[in-house]
Amino acid sequence: MEWFNIILYEPLFNTLMFLYKNVPGQDLGVAIILLTLLIKFILFWPSLSAIHSQQKMQEIQPKMKELQDKYKDNREELSKQLMAFYKVHKVNPFSSCLPLLLQLPILIALYRVFFAGINIDPTTHLLAADQVTHLYGSLRTAFETLQVNNMFLGFVNLTAKHNVILAVLAGAAQFWQSHMMLSQRPPKLPGAKDEDMTAMVSRNTMYLLPVMTIVFGWQFPAGLALYWLVSTVFQVAQQYYYFKWHKPKQQQPGQPEVLPKVS
Repeated sequence: MEWFNIILYEPLFNTLMFLYKNVPGQDLGVAIILLTLLIKFILFWPSLSAIHSQQKMQEIQPKMKELQDKYKDNREELSKQLMAFYKVHKVNPFSSCLPLLLQLPILIALYRVFFAGINIDPTTHLLAADQVTHLYGSLRTAFETLQVNNMFLGFVNLTAKHNVILAVLAGAAQFWQSHMMLSQRPPKLPGAKDEDMTAMVSRNTMYLLPVMTIVFGWQFPAGLALYWLVSTVFQVAQQYYYFKWHKPKQQQPGQPEVLPKVS
């Protein structure tokens, strides 16, 4: 799709090759790390907003459960009450999905960059001619003669698949990030059995996501696994920054909840 190339693939590909051309030692892995940090800084505030929304949703989960139980036989009224409830608590239930939605097309574009874009002629070590055409102006001229080394630190082939070490590291970082988020859940009220299912789903997700990360990291080019590793570590640092200044609110047992009323 031409629009996908113009909007995502070519800007990412050109940024990566610009960084590669200008970083000391022309290390492709360093260029990927710098590109990852650039993307994460661009998405910093949407990601921070998503962390806030996710924590807020955890805090108000018991109150939501009360509404769901109260209006379980009236779906239309339940929808009205939930919308009013979100408005009162200033929560958007969909905002926590925003960074994932923003990252998904970027991941697809990066997969193309690593899997097809960095296509190097083994005899000349130059980018393939059909890939050079995707570069802009002076970069196109430069990479017509500039050789490309696809190794990171001299021994990790970033265009090859099945890199177990990077895949496992990315999975471990994903577990770290998920565990940190789960550990910030507000304490459950005594006798609040309705929260058990939510907690169980969260715990299962904490183990499922790392496994999926390892599987995909092993199947995809190592450059993509390196991107995911650096991206997740950045997200851990971002969560640490957020939770350092935003402690989860503890609910007081026996305190009546004031629920919104919709006429």
